[in-house]
Amino acid sequence: MKTLDMAALFGLAALWGASFLFIRIASPVFGPILTIQGRVTLAAAALIVFLLISGKSLYLKQKWRQYFIIGALNAAIPFTLIATAALYLPASMSAILNSLTPLFTAFVIWGWMKEKLSVRKWLGTVVGVLGVSILVGWSTLPFTKEVMIAVILSVLSTISYGFAGVYAKKSFAGVPALSLAAGQQLGASMLLLPFTFINFPTSTSAITTVAVLSIVGLAIFCTAIAYLLYFHLINNVGPAKTLSVTFLIPVFGMMWGSFFLQEEMTLGMIVGLIVILGSVFLISDVHLKMRFVRKRMQ
Repeated sequence: MKTLDMAALFGLAALWGASFLFIRIASPVFGPILTIQGRVTLAAAALIVFLLISGKSLYLKQKWRQYFIIGALNAAIPFTLIATAALYLPASMSAILNSLTPLFTAFVIWGWMKEKLSVRKWLGTVVGVLGVSILVGWSTLPFTKEVMIAVILSVLSTISYGFAGVYAKKSFAGVPALSLAAGQQLGASMLLLPFTFINFPTSTSAITTVAVLSIVGLAIFCTAIAYLLYFHLINNVGPAKTLSVTFLIPVFGMMWGSFFLQEEMTLGMIVGLIVILGSVFLISDVHLKMRFVRKRMQ
């Protein structure tokens, strides 16, 4: 891999890892719904402008229904679940839990596309469950109902990503990845709009400049620019090497949480991360078969 491509890979991991930091800052101030509405709306606008400058089509007339579905599965639902979990979980733990996405993608492929899971993949599942148990059980967080619900929401977000990947593979053949990314964010923005009005904050006294900038950074850097880096890597080094970013995102998530939010990087987190990434390695051959545009960010 060339130096420029390696820099793009680490840049992508750093940006997607930072998404958990920005969500952790913005969500308690604006609430999960408004935080994610800001993210997807600003990202959609930026990506659509880039499409127009590039002279490429959004395929809106042909795919608008599908954009609503992929916008729900790959953005509105998982982003909101992560933002809700961020009210109780540190950014580093959210980033680690998000790395379970390839594991649940394998299960969605098994259940939806009837693809057989090998012994190696079943072993990966067991290892993944063990990793989550270590991460949550060997934690300094209080073992409260709210924390457990937040963990469950984080896991559910990865399941939604799994369904999104399979749906994108089945429904967007021939649609350029950049058009899909822009349409996905636009669909998510439209879907969240009614909920945003219902959950709009009645007071602005708690709104800070840092929280506002976090939403802007989440949308522009962690979503729009991150997608451009992703597409650059897909075109230059191929999907297999690009998807190695999965192993780097939680590392950056932990680093940003520790540096900017003074989150404690515990031994349980490190061991849980290693075990979960081991499960991702065991099932990653399934994930590499999927030709779809992902995410988290986080």
